[in-house]
Amino acid sequence: MPTPSPMELVATVLFAVAVLHTFLTKHFEHLAHVQPAHAGFWHLLGEVEVVFGFWAAVFLVILTVSTGADGAIAYLESVNVTEAEFVFVVMVIAASRPICDLALALTRAGARLLPLPSSMAFYFAVLAFMPLLGSFITEPAAMTLAALILRDNFLNQPLSERLKYATLGVLFVNVSIGGTLTSFAAPPVLIVAGKWGWDLAFMFTTFGWKAAIAVVVNAAVVTALFRRELQGLDTSPPSAKGVPVPAWVTLIHLLFLAGVVVFGHHPKVFIWIFLLFLGFVSAYARYQTPPILREGLLVGFFLMGLVTLGGQQAWWLQPLLGGLSDTVVFFGALGLTALTDNAALTYLGSLVEGTTDSFKYALVAGAVAGGGLTVIANAPNPAGFSILRGSFADGAISPLGLLVSALAPTCTAILVFQLL
Repeated sequence: MPTPSPMELVATVLFAVAVLHTFLTKHFEHLAHVQPAHAGFWHLLGEVEVVFGFWAAVFLVILTVSTGADGAIAYLESVNVTEAEFVFVVMVIAASRPICDLALALTRAGARLLPLPSSMAFYFAVLAFMPLLGSFITEPAAMTLAALILRDNFLNQPLSERLKYATLGVLFVNVSIGGTLTSFAAPPVLIVAGKWGWDLAFMFTTFGWKAAIAVVVNAAVVTALFRRELQGLDTSPPSAKGVPVPAWVTLIHLLFLAGVVVFGHHPKVFIWIFLLFLGFVSAYARYQTPPILREGLLVGFFLMGLVTLGGQQAWWLQPLLGGLSDTVVFFGALGLTALTDNAALTYLGSLVEGTTDSFKYALVAGAVAGGGLTVIANAPNPAGFSILRGSFADGAISPLGLLVSALAPTCTAILVFQLL
């Protein structure tokens, strides 16, 4: 293992502190209640989306003192924040009323085809259909849509915390693995697909069909386990409110979303498309709900902080991944992705020279299988976290509760990727 530079050591310590901080956010929210004089500061530290951005800012201050402003600016400009920008843009567009209404209508239509009570069928359809749709509209968009549908139709009702956390765990795991039917939707796949020559056919035959089985099994198991609670829910469509959205408006929103997905590697292009989208939303405000800019910006801030600190972790991650057996790589990637973004993990693994096809499969399979264990494990997770946390007790999601609830669906993913 190479000797790290002083700044790499500082970044690694701060990265570890940030990971620990994500598990302590509820403690900071409690401090906000018992120390009202500083409630604003404690609320700030209690925002999971702020954690990595905050500690990345601390790192940049230390870097500025050590190397000067020019050194800090040079490092910041070397960090690739395209993924963070993309997630922000896709999240806001996918959460627009026309697209949400369309996704909701399609999900309800699919649920009516299932031989289950309506509320159970609808719940199953959201957890099975939406994550698989992420292979085509991207995982961040699928996470946003699924989280909004679950929040408005299920989690805002008086459900047990056990069901809420079970739903969260299955959602995060299913979105992480559900994007592997294609080569462009899941961040940990997208970042290596070009270098390794993984096309659509390869992804579906190697990963996709296995992931689809796991997604359906996870959704079916959680639906069966909580069938008594789900059967008593009223999930019938509410009375229509506001002006109906014309089909042409929905079509234009879909074109905006498609344009952002197609040009997801080109921030200058997709931000230009996003600005046009905001103009269109403003021009036809009667068909819209307010865009979720605050939530999107917080998620973008989280991911920017994550890549800023994560960019200094190659000194220990890359040597750790090299020279291991395929089984160890799989479980090592699964464990490590809970502590760092899985796209960063697969990228670092792709830098290891002379790897076999089985190594590549084990690395990516482990990274996506573990993508639901923590809020930092997969890029779309902060989006779901931000949308759903208000539905939980005290308006906060316990990172430990997420970890525990994601273990069972993660085991399903392990079994399908290892045994099938």
